[in-house]
Amino acid sequence: MKKLTTILFLLLSTSFIAEAQLNINHYIRVGRTRISIGNYTGAIEYFNIVIKFKPYLPEAYFYRGVAKHQLEDFRGAILDYDKAIEIKPFYPQAFMNRGMAYHNLGDYKKAIEDYNRGLEFDPENESIYNNRGIAKLALKDVEGAIGDYNKALEINPKSTNALMNRSNAHIVEGDVKEAIRDLNQVIIIRPHFGGAYLNRGLARFEMDDFASALRDYDQSIRLEPDNALAFNNRGIVKHKLGDYEGAIMDYDMALKLNPEMASAYFNRAMAREILGRPGFRSDYQIAAQLNPQFDLESRRIDAEQLAQNQQQQQQQSQQQQSSSAQQAQQSSASQNSTQQNTNSATTKTDSDKDKKEDDKKEEDTKKRRQRINLVVEDSRDLPTDDEEEVDDGRIQNRNIVIDLQPIFIVSAFEKNAVDYERSQYYNLAIDELNQANNYNPLLTITNKPVSEYQDVFENFILYFNARLKIDESAHNYLNRGIFYSLTGDFNAGLEDLDRAVNMDKRQAIAFFLRGNTRYKMLEQIELLNTTPEERTVSIGSNNLQPGEETLVDLPEYQKVLDDYQTLLYLKPKFFFGYYNRAYIKLRLKEYKSAIEDLNMAIELEPEFAEAYFNRGLTKIFLDDVEGGALDLSRAGELGIQGAYNIIKRYCN
Repeated sequence: MKKLTTILFLLLSTSFIAEAQLNINHYIRVGRTRISIGNYTGAIEYFNIVIKFKPYLPEAYFYRGVAKHQLEDFRGAILDYDKAIEIKPFYPQAFMNRGMAYHNLGDYKKAIEDYNRGLEFDPENESIYNNRGIAKLALKDVEGAIGDYNKALEINPKSTNALMNRSNAHIVEGDVKEAIRDLNQVIIIRPHFGGAYLNRGLARFEMDDFASALRDYDQSIRLEPDNALAFNNRGIVKHKLGDYEGAIMDYDMALKLNPEMASAYFNRAMAREILGRPGFRSDYQIAAQLNPQFDLESRRIDAEQLAQNQQQQQQQSQQQQSSSAQQAQQSSASQNSTQQNTNSATTKTDSDKDKKEDDKKEEDTKKRRQRINLVVEDSRDLPTDDEEEVDDGRIQNRNIVIDLQPIFIVSAFEKNAVDYERSQYYNLAIDELNQANNYNPLLTITNKPVSEYQDVFENFILYFNARLKIDESAHNYLNRGIFYSLTGDFNAGLEDLDRAVNMDKRQAIAFFLRGNTRYKMLEQIELLNTTPEERTVSIGSNNLQPGEETLVDLPEYQKVLDDYQTLLYLKPKFFFGYYNRAYIKLRLKEYKSAIEDLNMAIELEPEFAEAYFNRGLTKIFLDDVEGGALDLSRAGELGIQGAYNIIKRYCN
């Protein structure tokens, strides 16, 4: 099976590191251990610490790149490999891994450039030759690919990766027998390698040697009983041999292992239709939903529409050519007679035509199924001609249901309480407020849920009720307003914050709190007027589009923006204000202005993970996939693990 050679996790010598640096060694060891056990995000956390204290160590960037690579954050991995190479220019493993990352992004030419550089420093590296051969094969340079695989086999004659990949190259050049020879050699070296039997079964199937292919698929399934591809392909062989019952059992098993395998649904539908079993129509429908290339009805409609358009064009052309001659030859009486005869004939034949058309459609559908035939799942990942795109490739035209990171609010814990699950940002304005409160309550700024602290918040409302009886100050109204808002009593919270602002218009944090409370009120109103399915704030949602009817009047959102504007006038370095204002602008579809605010937030706080995340989503929606992927990579690096899932789904 064609694949890139596994990313190298080399144990680098650390004997040169002094005793005082042993703690850094510990972080590197733990990070590498986490990579080896698949805890990639945990590894990134440790390498972040190493980089923070020892930014000149190339290994820290290299291994963090490896962790990102495994998370399929290829662009983020490339940035780390870049840094490792910048510090250590003679780093062949970094060149090889960066080449693999470029390969994963489909940039085969850059991948080959990196493999060439890696071979300059390590000319006997079998893995680099093997990977360069894969890149050359992707560019359909079959001769060059085979040359690289041959070189890898000179270095290691028992390299099953090189033999498997060379067999793929032979398949591409049409030499199936030579491909089978390579696969035979793989099986001699690794007799329990299920993938080799699977690939040999595919090659034998292409030679119409169904009996031998069936034996290979049987052995592949014995060695890898959870391989859905092998079950699907064995079902096809049984189907070809007329064992439709056995084929259906294999398709069933393939779908049990992989419920989203469109080809297995399609193949099972054909077998069921042949046997006259119910369920074949639904299988065709499911296959079409999973993969539009199996949508036979859509193909029929498209073909019929094309034929109708061509026929109409021909008729119009003929009518234009003969209209003048007909007008000169025919009288009005003969025209009426002709029209009556035509109408009569049409009336008599309409029902017959409908029946014939229905029969023809059904027959055409059967013929199309026969032409498409069974669908083999190829495990070799061979280079093919560019396939027709299912959609236009624009991210904003896809169904993105990923929410933005929410706004930041001021919350509180009981005195001396600790919550290790919450990422905290230090802010001087909040610290000043805590000092004025003598750290009781202990206020913090967060965008995480606070519902579990409702009892605590209600107690603080009672506490500030008592304080206000003694001293009706802007400070005490502000504090009570915070806790009213946290308990969901937004009207009372807004009243207190209005009083605080009126009593002290220089208290910047009060405008931040009032803007938040106003937004939470609007959000609550919208939630009460929407169905549960609509309750998301995702990029590209239809909420609050100017010129359309909205759930809440736009002027109410303008009040929120005005409060944030006043806040930032009073405290221009309060980065949460820029972040929250960007969030509101995104709801109002003011994308360019929102990105400018997120840029400012990140400039003020370079490790603002949520700002990177929201800016990344916005860039992707605006079709800047490269920029969005890099922002999401940074967000993932800083702790928002969901960013890697989005990179995988929408950026690679």
